[in-house]
Amino acid sequence: MTTNDWVGVILTVVVFLLILAAYIYALYPKNREKLEAQRFIPLDDDQLDDGEKHGG
Repeated sequence: MTTNDWVGVILTVVVFLLILAAYIYALYPKNREKLEAQRFIPLDDDQLDDGEKHGG
């Protein structure tokens, strides 16, 4: 196997492990309340980084 093959294999395994860890974290019952509290943050237009509302 060439160096490029090894880099591809290692990168694939690392990404797989990161995704697996994210799934385990997200689906672990102990984290449910913490994640549910942040459920609508992407849809919340009232909270901006600077704390001000910009009218449109």
